[in-house]
Amino acid sequence: MEALPCQGCKGLCCGPVPVTEKEYKMIHKKLKALPKKLRDDLKNQPRMFGTCIFYDLHKDQCGIHSVRPEVCRAFGYHKDLVCFRKPELATKETLTFKETHIGYLSIDFTWKHF
Repeated sequence: MEALPCQGCKGLCCGPVPVTEKEYKMIHKKLKALPKKLRDDLKNQPRMFGTCIFYDLHKDQCGIHSVRPEVCRAFGYHKDLVCFRKPELATKETLTFKETHIGYLSIDFTWKHF
């Protein structure tokens, strides 16, 4: 699968992000394992309104990439989640979720929840 051209987007497409309970727990575990300095650096970054709280503006990438939610993994490859820089990659049908979402990162879940 061809990669999306995310460098330079500054997280424009990253949020608000729906999460399931399982995803929430995986993110929580990942953050607990992060060194305090890395966690604090990610936590204290200014972000555009609505951008995911885990988007790392300094590195211009996802700060929790290995445990990112399903919607983030699917973004750009489904017809309802088109990347404006590479729309031709969105060839899959509408994304359907297997599990129920418990809320949205940046809206229902902020850094105080982690």
